[in-house]
Amino acid sequence: MTPKKVNKLSVIETETAAKPTASVIWLHGLGASGHDFAGVIPALELPTGLGIRFIFPHAPEQAVSINNGIIMPAWYDIRSDRFDDNEDASGIRASSQAIIKLMQQEHERGIAYECIILAGFSQGGAIALHCGLHYPQQLAGIIALSTYLPQTDGLPDHTKDSPSILMMHGQSDPIVPLALAESSHQQLNKAGYNVDWHCYPMEHNVCTEEVSEIGRWIKTRLDQG
Repeated sequence: MTPKKVNKLSVIETETAAKPTASVIWLHGLGASGHDFAGVIPALELPTGLGIRFIFPHAPEQAVSINNGIIMPAWYDIRSDRFDDNEDASGIRASSQAIIKLMQQEHERGIAYECIILAGFSQGGAIALHCGLHYPQQLAGIIALSTYLPQTDGLPDHTKDSPSILMMHGQSDPIVPLALAESSHQQLNKAGYNVDWHCYPMEHNVCTEEVSEIGRWIKTRLDQG
């Protein structure tokens, strides 16, 4: 794993082959870091010949209102325990722009946009959805884990180039309520998006079965093996 700084975001990079042909940009949750998911790659059980550059960015540190203004790694401020209430629109946009710069960098390094997957857990998943759905280039897909769709009023219309979406959630999630995730799923379906939805008997975390499904989905989206 190689720590580096890209466009003011510190990131961890891991390549599964000498010359990657695809990229997965994976965003962590509130108060965590890129290290949270950096160790997941072997558990995905991807084909040996599938060359992927995994990028795990660290969110900038900022005050989080719901946590009494404590400064911590966060993609945007959370002002209410109802995540879709009084949203930090400027913070969501700023983090989305930072991730767009990472995608553009990958394109400059020779990775086609349609071979880029955005993934994220919790708050990171919200940014992955917002960024991926608003980006004009066709992406390989979006992986949204234990999260919800922010800024729903600005949801773009579905087109033939819209990314496929993998949404996964815990049935007993005490942080991001299942009802909120299901509502996001329904909104995406209503707008015509292709959403692969999975629910697991877990709380606000990731389980073994989920990781296995993520690996299968990545393999399918990148048309390899």
